[in-house]
Amino acid sequence: MAEQSVAYVLMGYPRISELFIASEIARVEQQGVALRLIVMKPSDEATHHPVVDRIVAQPVYLQDFTSLSDRTFTRWLRDNLPQSLGPMGRVARRHPLRLARTAGWAAAQSWRDRRGWRPRAVYLKEWMRAAAVADELNHGRPVTHIHAHFAHRTTTVAWWAAHVLGLPFSFTGHAKDIYQADQNPHGLLERKMRAAAFVVTCTDANRRHLQAISPTTAIHVVYHGLNADFSRLLADAPPAHRPDRLRVISVGRLVAKKGFDVLVDALALLTERGVDVTAAIAGEPGPEGHSIRERVATSGLSERVEFLGTLGQAELFAEYRRSNVFALACRITDDGDRDGIPNVMMEAMAAELPVVSTAVSGIPELVETDVNGLLVPPEDAAALADAIWRLSKDPALAQRLAAAGANTIAEHFDGEVLARRMAELFAGSGP
Repeated sequence: MAEQSVAYVLMGYPRISELFIASEIARVEQQGVALRLIVMKPSDEATHHPVVDRIVAQPVYLQDFTSLSDRTFTRWLRDNLPQSLGPMGRVARRHPLRLARTAGWAAAQSWRDRRGWRPRAVYLKEWMRAAAVADELNHGRPVTHIHAHFAHRTTTVAWWAAHVLGLPFSFTGHAKDIYQADQNPHGLLERKMRAAAFVVTCTDANRRHLQAISPTTAIHVVYHGLNADFSRLLADAPPAHRPDRLRVISVGRLVAKKGFDVLVDALALLTERGVDVTAAIAGEPGPEGHSIRERVATSGLSERVEFLGTLGQAELFAEYRRSNVFALACRITDDGDRDGIPNVMMEAMAAELPVVSTAVSGIPELVETDVNGLLVPPEDAAALADAIWRLSKDPALAQRLAAAGANTIAEHFDGEVLARRMAELFAGSGP
């Protein structure tokens, strides 16, 4: 394979919640692809996953921009334009026509997405960021391709920077960035897709959705795969010893699409039936955190449900091994947000936990009910309770599903294999 040099354009890096991106970068790098990491916002997290330390490419952080929401446009421009004059001037001298063309695109999108008669200034910010990315990539090791994660702001910047530099670009679409219209208003997602050399997404359900938006675009399904840090933990771990008492674990940011309220209701139903169950919820704080804790309290489950907060991979691995069942009651929210395939579900299956989830989005691409897990309808606490109870009462079933789930991850969600697929896509794009 000819040597490739790819620039990843990221909004933030490294992020605890985006381990799948760091894991992909590490593995693509191991495939022999030289990488540059261009990050648009300064790092604001004190900790990171171990895999980040194994990545050779070091991030370059661009000058951040202040928020547009808390000041007038004139004030924002006065605060931010001076830092952009240097990059824009250097890029204008080297690529004047292409930079002018992208400025026209930004102006047109600002007008399409206007509020009354006032154009949206956010697209000026993204254009200024694109100029900064192009300026950075004009120096140092040349790149042959630009790739972005998430189909909204980051991809807008990557697209315009790639056009300025005359390079092919691609992006990976995930969840609300491809389903919520306000993330890419007025046909913006379709224009990005038509301009891209190819598009990557993490589920076939996403692929079908994207293909309907732009039928002529090459769209590739590349699952995230089990992350590199978790794979290492698995390789070094002795056999697990499961507790005798039923313990359910659920993992995810405390947001509506994870369905933690449904899980709490299911746990309440189980206790009403006399089932001795405890549960742990691990994940970042989120807007549903307060209401979920209140629901636990009003359901009389305060002594049975613990909130673990954000855990590192080693801590989370230990929690999987202390549990009997993994449950995640995913839903599609009213605004269209949804999971693709939750990475934590792959982790639980790899750790040989039987999983219970819902048949939404890409989850049925991972879990086949009564084969390697159990699926129930979304918003159905009784069905979720029945599935958990069934696993607790039938250890042979739980063991069979858990073993089959681990085999599914090993055979179809090997992160090394999937990274090789990304490297092949980069190699095939060609400037």
